[in-house]
Parts: sequence; C-alpha cells; structure tokens
Amino acid sequence: MVTLTRRTRRGPHKTGRLLTEIVTVVIAGFIAFPLYWMVLSAIKPPGEIQSASPKPWTFAPSMDSFTRVLSMNGFGRYFLNSLLIAVVVVAFSLLLSFLSAVALTRFRFRGRTVLLVMILVAQMVPVEALTIPLFFLMRSIGGTTPAFGLNELGSIMLVDLVFSLPLAIWLLRGFVAAVPVELEEAAKLDGASRIRFTWQILLPLVLPGLVSVSVLAFIHAWNDFLFAKTFIISKTENQTLPQAILVYFKPEDTDWGAVMAASTLMTIPALVLFVLVQRKLVSGLDGAVKG
Repeated sequence: MVTLTRRTRRGPHKTGRLLTEIVTVVIAGFIAFPLYWMVLSAIKPPGEIQSASPKPWTFAPSMDSFTRVLSMNGFGRYFLNSLLIAVVVVAFSLLLSFLSAVALTRFRFRGRTVLLVMILVAQMVPVEALTIPLFFLMRSIGGTTPAFGLNELGSIMLVDLVFSLPLAIWLLRGFVAAVPVELEEAAKLDGASRIRFTWQILLPLVLPGLVSVSVLAFIHAWNDFLFAKTFIISKTENQTLPQAILVYFKPEDTDWGAVMAASTLMTIPALVLFVLVQRKLVSGLDGAVKG
C-alpha cells in the first residue's frame, strides 16, 4: 500500500515537470527561430532569399553575403566605433550606477525617496519623444564642448549612458541593500574605512549585479540605431555598425542577404559576452528580483 501511494504521488509530479519542460522548449524554439532565419538568410543564395515560397533550409549555402559585408568600405571602422561606444558606456554605467546605488541605500538624505521615484519615471519616458530635444541639446553642447557635439561619438556615448543608468541603478540598489549593515559595522570595528569597505568588501559581493548591468548596458549601446542616426549627420567615419547597414537598404533592390549577414555579425559580440557571463548573469537577475 505504501509503495502504491508513493508511486501515485510521484506520477502527477513527473507529468507536471514534463509538461513544463515541453512548454519551455516550445517557447525557446519560438524565440530562437528569428535568429535561425537570420543566419539561414545570410547563407542562402540570392535566388532562394527572393523566392515567393521560401523554405526553412538550403542545400546550397553560400558565404557571398558575408564577403560583401566584410569588404564594405569602412566596415572595420564602423565596427570599432560601435565597440568603443559600448565599452565606454559599460564602464561608466558600472561606476556611476554602483556609486549611486551605494549612496541611495547606505545614506539617508532629504529627497531620497523623490530621487528613487524619478529614477523609475525616467525608465518610462519613450525614447522617441526625447530624440528631437536631445538633438538640439547636443547641438548646443557642441558649441562649448565639441567632443560631445553632433557628428561626434561622444554625443552617442553620453546619451546612451544617460538612458542606461536608471535601470542599472535600480538593479544594483537591490544588491547593495541585500548586504547586511552589520557587515559594514564589523569592518569599521576592524579599522576599515567606508571607502575601503565599499571597494574591497561591498564591490565583490555585488559582482553578479554588476555583470547584469554590464550586459544590459552593452546590448543597449551596441544595438543603438536611433541616436546614432540622429547625431551622426555628415561625418561618415563616425558612423556605427547599425547605421552603416542602411547602405544595403534600397527602394527597389534591398540586399537582404547582406542585411542578414551584417545582422549576424552584429549578434556575435553580444552572444560571446552572454556566453562568458551567463552564470553570473542568471544569478544577478535572480538577485535583482529578490531585492
């Protein structure tokens, strides 16, 4: 009787787990299918890409699309521009968001709650609504600080950084708040200053959160097209990779093979970064939810 009862109890549990795994695989397939179609279109010959009845496979793969993209004049420069912007945005996002999270969590000051609410509201403002005001702002800044004016990479870095900070601060705030205050008090008793505690003890403890922030900031800056198209007007050598792909879009004859090949190449850096930090990223997002 006991054995039968145990088997009966385990049955529904295994069935529910199996259904969960099936649903997970189906959802993952839906998410991965656009990526598969992008890579497939990049290696298809032109005749199959423009076919009226496209097939989800090809028996004649070709690398011509990648060759056209890699041989594009200035491709290396555009790639380095995008990489430079992403790295700078990630570095300053980590530094500023960490310090801001520490200040908002460990210090009590007037207007602290209002500031937290403003950080949340800043994430809700549509980017498109701010594009034109930011254009005029960057034009004005360029008059006094040319490095952050129009046609300069500094303008894209500055705006991408500003839009990355609210979410980064909010994520890291949960991690900093999860560190017990007693730990800081114990460090003070051992003679550690607040600065030493922040950089040598607190920083390693919130490392998963920093990894999450770095990935989100990198993807945001790396894929940015709107601000790059808005701010880089005539200085073509400062174009970014998403902006340079426009050369393959033509009114009557769009080179979809090159578009998909360029998109595939753009996906690789973000994919490599995700693979390198995936364990820390998962624990970081989990900690943000709990915080």
